Amino acid sequence: MRSVVSKLPLEGLAELARAIARGELHPAHYMELLQRRFTALEPLVEAFVPQEEEPWSRMALELRALERRFPQPGVRPPLYGVPVGIKDVIHVEGFPTRCGSLVPPGFLKGEEGLLVRRLRELGAIPMGKTHTAEFAYLAPAPTRNPYDLDRTPGGSSSGSAAAVAAGLCPLALGTQTVGSTLRPAAYCGVVGFKPSFGRLPTQGMIPLSPSLDHMGLFTRDLEGMFLAASLLLAHWQEPKPIDKAVLAVPEGPYLQRAGQESLSHFREAVRKLEAAGLRVVPVRIMENFEEIAHRHSRLMAAEAAMVHSGWFKEFKHLYRAETRALIERGMTVAPSELEEYRESRLRLREALCQIMEELGLSFWIAPATVGPAPLGLRSTGESIMNLPWTHAGLPALALPAGFTARGLPMGLQLIAGWRRDEELLCFAGLVAQALGKATG
Repeated sequence: MRSVVSKLPLEGLAELARAIARGELHPAHYMELLQRRFTALEPLVEAFVPQEEEPWSRMALELRALERRFPQPGVRPPLYGVPVGIKDVIHVEGFPTRCGSLVPPGFLKGEEGLLVRRLRELGAIPMGKTHTAEFAYLAPAPTRNPYDLDRTPGGSSSGSAAAVAAGLCPLALGTQTVGSTLRPAAYCGVVGFKPSFGRLPTQGMIPLSPSLDHMGLFTRDLEGMFLAASLLLAHWQEPKPIDKAVLAVPEGPYLQRAGQESLSHFREAVRKLEAAGLRVVPVRIMENFEEIAHRHSRLMAAEAAMVHSGWFKEFKHLYRAETRALIERGMTVAPSELEEYRESRLRLREALCQIMEELGLSFWIAPATVGPAPLGLRSTGESIMNLPWTHAGLPALALPAGFTARGLPMGLQLIAGWRRDEELLCFAGLVAQALGKATG
């Protein structure tokens, strides 16, 4: 097992932002630290897409421009000077968008993503593009898991999760259409957050399936995630503390998809939560889980075929086998089927939220993955544990929840009701404490 993860100073987003705001750390000095770390670790992890120009001089220019705009420390924006990794399906001014593909980037270019613009307004500096599986699907990127360089970091937001885990940036953007944020977060031992559908803008990215695509965030700890979400989510409202939450375990066909190691680890985590005084109840749901998974897969394929219709005609020979098969499968979906699959998202959301209301449930809790990160780089792992929550568009959080006997990270998935993102992030701190994890 080859790990490059170590405890680093100023690894948390909130901690870093505070140090800069107080004048305890100049962003230029932090970038020097980051450059040394990047030089040592990036060749091993390969989290970032290589750039034609050396990134540090460009970032220094952006920092000087920020200093001219905000000369007084007391009025600087909250993410002033913070480097951010951006998944390479999201357009960023000054960077080509390649999507992990051989399709010429000139055909993929577009306006800078709205979320990237918002980050710039907050003072953040795009550090670079992070590697993605081809077009945010399955064909893997070269990125390696910082906890074990012989294992996948997950996908499709491979580079973003690995970059944060290796301490190469304190915040990174990803996307999720099935499990592309939560799975790599769990594999890499960081916090991953997929908000309610639509609460982070997806404009300015190459979509995989517009009806299913979510933006995602990665940080090293919960405090950093709370800060990022509070600054980026639309219509953010400060959450009220939850005193008597009820956690529900989704028993049935869905939970049975978890591997034995993952399920054992999950049951032990549940026992820890109960021992800490949290109430956890079993609730049997989603008896039609295989049908839900089928609908999700067909919807994703159909919309991917629509997104890629023009490019695929000209560049089919450049697509990797996994992506090509998805698009060709999507071409077989009839329009009437497509509408049925889109409506199924709303039906599942309503069913899950109705169960929560009727039984007085606050959150769902489940394994974040079917097991630890698989050995090898030919696959990004299995995303089935994330699928129903993505299909329903509910907010979901991947929380580090300890390690296997081999020292591989394991994650816990916490899911809230529709648009209860703030409550989810607030309550996650209690779950982390109960699991013996620092909240940041």
